[in-house]
Amino acid sequence: MPDALALDPLTVTVVLGMAAVTYATKASGLWLVGRFDLSERAEAGVDALPGAVVVAYVAPALARGGPPEWLAGAATLAVARKSGNLLLSLAVGVGTVLALRNAL
Repeated sequence: MPDALALDPLTVTVVLGMAAVTYATKASGLWLVGRFDLSERAEAGVDALPGAVVVAYVAPALARGGPPEWLAGAATLAVARKSGNLLLSLAVGVGTVLALRNAL
């Protein structure tokens, strides 16, 4: 039986490659935006993008999901509003959905 924690070199290479491409995309975008003077409206749009990306990723999962996903979404939103801490909010959401999926 193969070890469940063994790392396949191909998988590690692919993940590292995706991380490098993601970093390069972000860094080049920041470099490019830094070359232009943005209007207030454009700056507001750029500032709103991270939240829009999260919503675009989470909304379909909530729409397809059931009670565990909906309750985890509500818990995530509550923690985000109360604490303002993104990492804590995500941890609570993941933990809640995992616990509820196992319990229900």
